[in-house]
Amino acid sequence: MATRTWVARLVVTGLLGALPLAAIGDDDKPTVARNGSVEYPLTRRGDQVDDYHGTGVADPYRWLEQDARQSEEVADWIAAENKVTFAYLESIPERQRIRRRLTELWDYARYSSLRKKGRRYYYSKNDGLQNQSVLYVMDSLDAEARVLIDPNGWSKDGTIALAGTAFSDDGKYVAYRVAAAGSDWATWRVMEIDSRRVLEDELKWAKFGGASWTADGKGFFYSRYPKPEEGAEFQQLNFNQKIYYHRIGTPQSDDVLVYCRPDHPDWGFWGEVTEDGRYLVITIGLGTDDKFRIAVKDLAEPYGMPVDVIDNFDHEYSLVGNDGPVLFFQTDLDAPRKRLIAVDLRRPQAEHFQQIIPQAEATLVQVTLVGNLFVASYLQDVKPKVKMFSIDGRFVREVEFPAIGAASGFGGRRTDTETFYTFSSFATPPSIYRYDMITGQSRLLRQTKVKFAPHDYEVKQVFYRSKDGTRVPMFIAHKKGTRLDGSNPTLLYGYGGFAIPLRPRFSIPAVAWMEMGGVYAVANLRGGGEYGEQWHQGGTKGNKQNVFDDFIAAAEWLIDNKYTQSEKLAIQGGSNGGLLVGSVMTQRPELFGACLPAVGVMDMLRFHKFTAGRFWTDDYGSSEDPEQFKALLAYSPYHNLTDGAKYPATLITTADTDDRVVPGHSFKFAAALQRAQAGNAPVLIRIETRAGHGAGKPTTKRIEEAADLWAFLVKTLGMELP
Repeated sequence: MATRTWVARLVVTGLLGALPLAAIGDDDKPTVARNGSVEYPLTRRGDQVDDYHGTGVADPYRWLEQDARQSEEVADWIAAENKVTFAYLESIPERQRIRRRLTELWDYARYSSLRKKGRRYYYSKNDGLQNQSVLYVMDSLDAEARVLIDPNGWSKDGTIALAGTAFSDDGKYVAYRVAAAGSDWATWRVMEIDSRRVLEDELKWAKFGGASWTADGKGFFYSRYPKPEEGAEFQQLNFNQKIYYHRIGTPQSDDVLVYCRPDHPDWGFWGEVTEDGRYLVITIGLGTDDKFRIAVKDLAEPYGMPVDVIDNFDHEYSLVGNDGPVLFFQTDLDAPRKRLIAVDLRRPQAEHFQQIIPQAEATLVQVTLVGNLFVASYLQDVKPKVKMFSIDGRFVREVEFPAIGAASGFGGRRTDTETFYTFSSFATPPSIYRYDMITGQSRLLRQTKVKFAPHDYEVKQVFYRSKDGTRVPMFIAHKKGTRLDGSNPTLLYGYGGFAIPLRPRFSIPAVAWMEMGGVYAVANLRGGGEYGEQWHQGGTKGNKQNVFDDFIAAAEWLIDNKYTQSEKLAIQGGSNGGLLVGSVMTQRPELFGACLPAVGVMDMLRFHKFTAGRFWTDDYGSSEDPEQFKALLAYSPYHNLTDGAKYPATLITTADTDDRVVPGHSFKFAAALQRAQAGNAPVLIRIETRAGHGAGKPTTKRIEEAADLWAFLVKTLGMELP
């Protein structure tokens, strides 16, 4: 329904219902921390009240949703809040020491896994403190690497990033995405690889999609949205995405429209040319769920129209490769933990689907087709398991991994005889391997060297029971010999959404935290993708409270098992994880000593009104549905703050150019929390400038943010650094 504002009438008739006292009140009440050490800026309160299906809900900080580029009042509020926050952080004696150590740890050569494109090899490398990683090219594995694309010269502050690449099959060109200030908006450029000459081609308003070249190397398909309204680039909802074909050397205005659905402006599209160059496979999405329609255009027929192959959004169909007219898809059709099927374009009906790799006990997360073998990557209790299968589905071999950790990579083409992968863990820096598809042998190519002693730390996996008895896994990492006496400062991290699994990957901030004497824990909550679609759906929409219960149970397990105590326990999460932190701290404020919600979705009634928010209704539901509104209001962080409650020390982080989760979420939550807080713990918000949701953030900004977060925890948890 259309949300209506009836301010005076709702107040008079009592439709406001049982709103928290913090939701309404006099506009000029000063917000001053109760401990007297922090005085927050005075935040104006409006009288906005919205009617949701007969229930009035106040939104006194609606004005903070405005883009700071368009609102001087919001810009002034940001400056005032940052002034308070940085004054507090600068007063912490350990802050500079933490920053120096983070800088030392971050100063190491970081490599991506290798990719073979045509006859060349490509990888990204950061020498250590470069703001952006550099793309290198080698003519062979033994040849000297040379710089192909270095984004560090694109801006003085390092905030313009290389956000993606697509190589032509003939190795002549690379199309690459340029993103500024962390925005999801990107511009495609083209480089001639041999000469490193950047062509005049410039394709704007791309978002949420890659590029795929035609076999002749003369052009590529890409997705883009219409140009947004002036001044609304970072808040306007994104509709009417289309697929275009761009021919090298021509202006964007000449690009050929290949696919659009004006009858469904909410659908999104991305196209991929099959390895043999014959078909353009168009994947059509509606939201964030991996539930896709599929259309196929035969590129041998220049005037042929795309034909629907899958005409519903009931299941996942992720393209893996093809064998002539037979397409291979990873799917959850009749398989919540996923399987591989073949779809023959000559008989595309479901009754003719052929199973290639059946569902297994482990969760299938990725399939690639390399060296004429299917490389199937699984998660077995969140630990990697990779198996090779022949084209007809016969098991060939399994890749062995040394310990608890995370493996990624295994890309390539059907004709390749090699692939590459990376393995790491919380306390194990990434190692890069070459895998021989013929012999099945792994060879170590690079082993990252970081200035700390990995063998001084241990990583374990435990299982605990959530409120409803569900068995939930959690990884725990800390220094060897840590005493379980309940006194350890502990950081618990979570996400729990959008079918995304949290794997035990290497992290410099986590290493620094453990060096400081902290315990680092990651809970694999429902809503993620650790155990397939049932696990995911167990934490969505009306089941979202399960995610919060899982996280609360993880905190209680850590306390019960003497890792820590409430006063020493901090929680952290970003984006959907920011929502997680915001929700559990309003439900159980006494359970935590400090909270670090980052770029969080804090207003669950209005998230779908901005940029990409409309996609998230797959996981959350929408306040426009009466029943879903009730569920959302019950846990929405912004709406569940209680005036006069004692909340944990909180440092909210966001960025002014975040056009994924607009910063208004964090602004409103911070203002409401500062007003509601009755305890002595500080409530601060750190607002980064020229940064977005996280992607492309320069190394300097990452170090500064991590130092501020850890310094905040040192002070609020009463830590003593070793």
